[in-house]
Amino acid sequence: MAVLVVGATLALVAASPPAQAASANVAALQVALKALGLYPAAIDGVSGRLTRRGVRRFQRHKRLAVDGIAGPRTRHALGRRGRPQLGIRPMREGRRGWDVAALQFLLHVRGYGPGGFDGGFGPNTRRAVARFQRAAGLAVDGVAGPSTLHALRHRRSSGAPSGPVRFLRPIGGAIGDGFGWVGGRRHTGVDIPADEGTPVGAAGRGVVVFAGWNDGGYGNLVVVKHRLGFESWYAHLSRIAADEGEAVVGGTRIGYVGSTGHTTGPHLHFEVRHFGTPIDPVPRLLGTVAFVADTRTGTDGRLTCRPNADAWGTRDSDPLVARFGHCP
Repeated sequence: MAVLVVGATLALVAASPPAQAASANVAALQVALKALGLYPAAIDGVSGRLTRRGVRRFQRHKRLAVDGIAGPRTRHALGRRGRPQLGIRPMREGRRGWDVAALQFLLHVRGYGPGGFDGGFGPNTRRAVARFQRAAGLAVDGVAGPSTLHALRHRRSSGAPSGPVRFLRPIGGAIGDGFGWVGGRRHTGVDIPADEGTPVGAAGRGVVVFAGWNDGGYGNLVVVKHRLGFESWYAHLSRIAADEGEAVVGGTRIGYVGSTGHTTGPHLHFEVRHFGTPIDPVPRLLGTVAFVADTRTGTDGRLTCRPNADAWGTRDSDPLVARFGHCP
């Protein structure tokens, strides 16, 4: 997962080249706009059409110059949500503002997310800061001061996701288009080419929260909600084999590869979202395919073991090391 570097400029959403990276400042702007009902999408730190539209609507309401750029006057008009700039003050429990929202996004990208973005430094954010400090070898005080911010901005990530959540591969095959900017557009998941009709298995234990047609380009779409704020999305299916409200485990057949929606050929578009924000699924993917022949029975079937460890300390938690076909 890429490390995000926050720029000092206040012109946060000016026109930019297609390969623009995500920014904690843009995420803080999105948090402020969302609180005002002006940004309907997930917080992703990427300045796009919806972010610029939200800024323009806010500027119009405040009778500012309407340019879609969150400059000093627009930031001032946002009030407490628009200040202070990240790095001006140490952040500790009880603080609120733009810098706290930016901090929450940086923590999330590093894999230490507090569970959402609201610009309020509460117990969850304090614990997230402490977890990051411990992992980075810093003094653990739960306060995001200069050393913690510098580490969040500049230290290289190990690439290993924090927490126990891992996912089985929903189908076999190599990944084609990856996560991030692909061909001048932001790709929110990974594409796995496969023949039309290839069975797609759920990548982990959860509940189907959507199974139907999506008008936004996904075509036939299944969304599975897992614990700890994770969701997995399976798009462009030729046919759906799951129902909303259905409980699934790794390997439960939920559909078949197709090319519905905005596609150029049959493939599975697979996404992982954490509290609504798309994240790169690759670091969390196991090497095992979710839907395969059961060698013990000779038939296609569900896994006999729950596939991903997505909770600690509960009686129904999965094993921390997920293994296919072997009960711990």
